[in-house]
Amino acid sequence: MSETPEITTVKPRGRGSYVLALLPLIVFGGIAATAAKMLYDQDFHGKDIAEIPSALIGTKAPALNLPPLDGANLPALTDAAVKGKLTLVNVFASWCIPCRDEHPVLKELAKDGRLNIVAINYKDKNENALRFLGELGNPYHAIGIDPNGKAAIDWGVYGIPESYLVAPDGTILYKRVGPFDDISLKEGLFPAMEKALGKPAS
Repeated sequence: MSETPEITTVKPRGRGSYVLALLPLIVFGGIAATAAKMLYDQDFHGKDIAEIPSALIGTKAPALNLPPLDGANLPALTDAAVKGKLTLVNVFASWCIPCRDEHPVLKELAKDGRLNIVAINYKDKNENALRFLGELGNPYHAIGIDPNGKAAIDWGVYGIPESYLVAPDGTILYKRVGPFDDISLKEGLFPAMEKALGKPAS
């Protein structure tokens, strides 16, 4: 007698498998929709996509404990360097061309004694950062180096230059992605400073 062949039953795939297979498409679709909305807002509503909302606005700023930039003769960027002061935390690098364009604006802002400007030097070489400051001047009261970008991740940095206005109590009040210009100063930074100080910014 011949043996009866064994029949293998193929189980239908569960819904979870299909959802898992579709997950990359869903994620891509969400990113594409967000990008499309940003472009739509820029083109049809005149919104500046550099004014990207941050989940950190209204929350306490991440802790700062960054080593100093060797040779700059400035303090390290720690919580003590910003505590109790209205502070602009600027993220810059010597290789960043928009940072170079923005630098004269920061030097002008530094003339306002009510504003404490500090910097996170992002993924830069020490000698290049020193050369950058030597050529363009130094608007900062403290600089901390972030060679691996860890601090930038903590701060939710999107693209440099990037700046955060931090209240004396440590609350993030305002975020700017990209270099400051006349419009972002008048419509963004200055009103945020006025609100924090209770009087017009100079």
